[in-house]
Amino acid sequence: MMEFFNQGGYAGFVWGAFGMTFGLLLIEVIQLRSSRKSTLTRIRRLLRLRTPKESRAQTGTRTNAPSGTSDVQT
Repeated sequence: MMEFFNQGGYAGFVWGAFGMTFGLLLIEVIQLRSSRKSTLTRIRRLLRLRTPKESRAQTGTRTNAPSGTSDVQT
């Protein structure tokens, strides 16, 4: 068993490479989760901005405002 872990005298390089690979893969997974979370948040914000006119009418904004006037009631 010790021969396996010693790797013919190159244990530091071999196990260091395994450790580095594992560490980088772990960082990649953490970064992807963070990126996914922020992307989903941005998509939700965009969807809220692009709601249909019927939904905006329920929140108190005009849907059929005359031209030259604001869509928001004051």
